[in-house]
Amino acid sequence: MVAVGEHRRDPVAAEPDERATTSGAADSTGGERHPAAAERLSVWATAQATGPVQRRGRYVRESVQHPARMLPAIAAHAVAAYTAPGDLVLDPMCGIGTTLVEAIHAGRDAIGVEYESRWSDIADANIKHAHTHGATGRAGVIRGDSTSILSLVPAALAGQVALVVTSPPYGPTVHGLVRPGTDGVAKFDNTYNDGTDRGNLAYRDLTGLADGFARILAGCHTLLKPGGVVVVTARPWRKHGELVDLPSAVIGAGTRAGLTPVDRCVALLAAVRDGGLVARPSFFQLQAVRRARAAGTPMHLIAHEDVLVFIKSPATEAGTVL
Repeated sequence: MVAVGEHRRDPVAAEPDERATTSGAADSTGGERHPAAAERLSVWATAQATGPVQRRGRYVRESVQHPARMLPAIAAHAVAAYTAPGDLVLDPMCGIGTTLVEAIHAGRDAIGVEYESRWSDIADANIKHAHTHGATGRAGVIRGDSTSILSLVPAALAGQVALVVTSPPYGPTVHGLVRPGTDGVAKFDNTYNDGTDRGNLAYRDLTGLADGFARILAGCHTLLKPGGVVVVTARPWRKHGELVDLPSAVIGAGTRAGLTPVDRCVALLAAVRDGGLVARPSFFQLQAVRRARAAGTPMHLIAHEDVLVFIKSPATEAGTVL
């Protein structure tokens, strides 16, 4: 594990495992963190509990339908590390509202933007569910295209956001869920919308995705207060056997948006047990790795997401996005 710079508040301690509370790993992140904590690590232990265990009792059942859910512990870790109670947190691509739920459980306020009404409705339900379970922060979801976020979010919020937490899509088809059947394994809930509405960034090529994401981050730049932080999770993926370097594209997008990259951390998608990692792959990840190895390609399971951290420098203005 690698020590990081002094700009960060202390990160969340390793999350409890599956034998702990059914509210999930993020339960340990609700309190205020002391900014002068001695230990600062660039490796976030965010998968000590599985995704379903982290969400159990904390999110409505329909949340599992989203094809690319952020681990609650990742969002909770970012909120605890970079904000204080009462701060405003933004997710411009909020999906089922994971960032918002973890923020309001930690006593922060939150606002999200979501392109697809199906997911924004579930995000609303998750916020309501969180409030019935003791969340003290306020949150709301705006339906719309976050590439035009400044036309959606109230102008009064310009310069008020302390933290942005989000993740770009990894393409139109993701792992989703599986169900065994007589004809093999069926895959479902693995696409954004039905494929007919191409407004979602997931349907763009890497260049188009990066350009759209840069526009989103430029809008976030305006909404951030000076010194505000942007946390983006991303990881490479393979397309036709070639590695697509999404993290580098995100860094470029953030720079074009006028943000300053300050850190690159690791959010584990594997549990830490007895000094080693316990992978938590999807069925299709495991299948792809086994096939690649059988064909002689030494592929490994993905065990982390890159966490790309930017700040809004007090001395800069928003960048120009072409």
